[in-house]
Amino acid sequence: MDGDAFGAYEQAGWSDGRAAPYHHGLGLITARAIPALLDVAAVSEGTAVLDVATGPGYAAAAAAERGGEVVGVDFAPEMLELAARLHPQVRFQHGDARALPFEDGAFDAVIAAFLMPHVADLPAVVGELTRVVRPGGRVALTTWDPEPATYLRAFMEAIADAGAAPPADMPAGPPFFQYGTDDEFAALLRGAGLADPSVETISFTHHVDDLDVFWADLLGGTVRTGPVIKSQTPEVQARIRSLYERNLGPWRAGNAYDVACSIKVGAAAKP
Repeated sequence: MDGDAFGAYEQAGWSDGRAAPYHHGLGLITARAIPALLDVAAVSEGTAVLDVATGPGYAAAAAAERGGEVVGVDFAPEMLELAARLHPQVRFQHGDARALPFEDGAFDAVIAAFLMPHVADLPAVVGELTRVVRPGGRVALTTWDPEPATYLRAFMEAIADAGAAPPADMPAGPPFFQYGTDDEFAALLRGAGLADPSVETISFTHHVDDLDVFWADLLGGTVRTGPVIKSQTPEVQARIRSLYERNLGPWRAGNAYDVACSIKVGAAAKP
C-alpha cells in the first residue's frame, strides 16, 4: 500500500461532489455516536476541542453547544464549505490529520469521528492527534464495528458476492474495519502513548424510507465503495443493488427498513 497515493486519492475524492450525498445519507448515521464521543472526550464548558476530519462539522457543532472552544479541521474544501454553511458559529479551517497545523498540547480534547477507515498509517495519525492534546487531555475516535451484521456489512458483502473488483486506478487502501475490535482499538491508543483506553459499542437502528434514495446516497457519498460500484458494468451494478436489497431483508419493515448499525467509540488520556 502506497500511503501517499491513498491519501491523495482520499483528498481528491472528498472534493468531488460527495459532501452533499454524505450529509443527506451516511451523515444521519455517523452523527448518532457524537454524544458518546464527546462524553468520553470529557467535553464540557470551556474545553478547548479540536475536531479532526470534521466533515460537515457535526461533532464540532455539538462540542460548541456544550460550551467548548472548538476548531474543526478537514483536508477537503468542499466539506469545510458545507460545515461553515451548516454551523456558522464554529471556526473551521483547512488541516490534514497527518500534519496538524497546531502546536504541541494546544487542546484539552482531540476528537475524530470516522477518520479511522480513511487513513493508511493510522498509528502515525493517532500519534499526531496525541501530539496536539495537552497532558491530562483526551483523544477520542469513532469507527465502524466490524463484528455484527449491519447495513454496512450487508453493503460490503453484496459487492463481494457480485465479484466486483476495484478499478485499476484506485490505489490500495487499508482494511475498512482496521483497528475496529475492542482489543485492536485499545492497542492503537496505547501505541500512541495514551493511557487507560476505553472502547464501547453504540448500537441502534436507522430507518430507511426509500431504499433507492439511500442507495444513491451511499454511492454518491463514499470515496471507495461508491467508485468501486460505479466502475462495474451495468449488469454487475444491478446485481450488487439486488444483492444489497436481499441482504437487508431481515430488517424490512413493510416498504421501509430499520437497519442495524453498530459503532465503536474509543478514548484514552495523555499522561
